[in-house]
Amino acid sequence: MTKDLLEAAPAPAEREEFLRLVRTFAQERVAPRVQEYDAAEKIPDDLLTEMAQLGFFGGVVPLEWGGLGLDHVTFARMIEEISRVDHCLGVLMSMPSALVGSGLLTFGTDDQKKRWLVPLAEGRIFGGAGVTEPRSGSDVAGTQTRYERTGTGFVLRGAKAWITNLDRASFFVTFATKDPSLGRGGLSAFIVPADTPGVLKNPVHNKLGFRPLCSGDLTFDEVELEPDALLGEEGQGFSVAMNAVERGRLSVASRAVGLAQSCLEASVRYAEERVVFGRPISDFQMVQQKIADMAVSVQAARLLTEQCAVAMQRGERARIEASMAKLYASDTAQAAATEAVQIHGAYGVSEDYGVARAYRDAKVFQIVEGVNDIHRLLIARNAFATGGRESRP
Repeated sequence: MTKDLLEAAPAPAEREEFLRLVRTFAQERVAPRVQEYDAAEKIPDDLLTEMAQLGFFGGVVPLEWGGLGLDHVTFARMIEEISRVDHCLGVLMSMPSALVGSGLLTFGTDDQKKRWLVPLAEGRIFGGAGVTEPRSGSDVAGTQTRYERTGTGFVLRGAKAWITNLDRASFFVTFATKDPSLGRGGLSAFIVPADTPGVLKNPVHNKLGFRPLCSGDLTFDEVELEPDALLGEEGQGFSVAMNAVERGRLSVASRAVGLAQSCLEASVRYAEERVVFGRPISDFQMVQQKIADMAVSVQAARLLTEQCAVAMQRGERARIEASMAKLYASDTAQAAATEAVQIHGAYGVSEDYGVARAYRDAKVFQIVEGVNDIHRLLIARNAFATGGRESRP
């Protein structure tokens, strides 16, 4: 359905119609159910089936590989639209274009793309990315998971932490080193089918935020892989990881903007309805200041995210743009959610109001895809390297 739409109309019109479709789906199909499935810690299967039928998982993946062939700006806007209602759906929508599928698209063989990327982009299967480890965290080059060549392929040994989609993933794109002393040069990427013997999953329940997503530990206990499990070439794992992670940061920024925008809209509605001392609280200067600051920050975050998307669309790595967008958008989401709860007062702590869920989720945005302290470090190093004149590496 969506592919027909995107192939039939002039580009600007087709993109706007597609975004309206995403917005309508979010408001009519997701909004009435999100509170319930957030509490249940599980996204309903029928929602994902509908999204697949609408082509929502296709993203920037080219048509020939099962995707929609969107430009990165439209992709970012799509993720923002769904995230105004539930950013967890935005995670799943983004994965074929970012953290899971990006490495396959850029480094995968045609056979790997046919087997994994096409059904991923069509929403027939889901995937996961095994990057973070218990000790190395955001330091991809410090990966401790080991691999060795055998006569029949490879063997993986190690563990990953806080891996998303443990319950749904048919495969994981993961990273291991043949020798930690080699740093990034020893890192290789692998496609690991989830049902491979030795792949162990341990979900974490009752998380602070992102509750509908099944996340937890992923362990590789003497996991034997065929030669075609190698993604890219040996020693190319760091490049595969950075390709995926930086595109994942565009998604994180877009989702954070969507969450922040929802907090702004909810705060405006409540401030106009809530009457104190005979006047709506929207009349009070203190509330107006909060709303103004939220509006400016949300728009600034959106523009930084769009700048990142434009750079990626030009084929640039966009390392610094991605860090700036992720950092600022996630900080904006956290600040907007905090102010939204404050404006709602006692009602802000009730799960009946979406701002309570946004408040829980917003904090996690400052941690995923590289904690914000790491992004500040990357941005500062770039500023010193360029004399503060350039935002690009």
